[in-house]
Amino acid sequence: MTLDRFRPLADRALNPFVRAAAAVGLTPNTVSVLAIVLAGGAAGAFYQGGEDPLFYALGAVLVFLNGWLDLIDGALARRLEVASEAGDLLDHVLDRYADIVILVGLAAGIGRYDLGLAAVTGVLMTSYLGTQAQAVGLDRVYGGLLGRADRLVLIGVVGGAAAVVTEPIESLTIVGWLLVVFAIVGHFTALQRFYYAMGDLR
Repeated sequence: MTLDRFRPLADRALNPFVRAAAAVGLTPNTVSVLAIVLAGGAAGAFYQGGEDPLFYALGAVLVFLNGWLDLIDGALARRLEVASEAGDLLDHVLDRYADIVILVGLAAGIGRYDLGLAAVTGVLMTSYLGTQAQAVGLDRVYGGLLGRADRLVLIGVVGGAAAVVTEPIESLTIVGWLLVVFAIVGHFTALQRFYYAMGDLR
């Protein structure tokens, strides 16, 4: 199901935006920092969404913009021929912090820190297994049921829906159910990546 397989197609669609970023003098690191700022804004909006559901729509927009900038920074680095291991490290660190703050904002907004903890650990383990494969000499793993692109799309869609769908479903709001999905599918995806990596190492 992962949308990460469409990254090459997305990179081609980004060309006009990458050219514009280069024209105004933005660096890949600057774009990465802007992305984490938007993630923080999304987290704050989702937290406020627990009181005023309209904030969920704002959070959804900011999440989509965060994901868009996350694509642009790498493409910009390649265009400017400044791609480096340091930039890759910064990008991954900021992506993980973005994942954390967004999920914490969602959990705090509905007062379900237990679900937030389960979702955060699932997401972090998914990302960890993807890069740990590279650390042991394999290619970076993007496969599995739920990659980062999938998560951002789901958060954006559910965030937008939460602005109008406010009634609980079996005692949980749709935001709560989203956290449940991230918790279960996130850990399952991490195990999938572990399985694929172990198979390649044998």
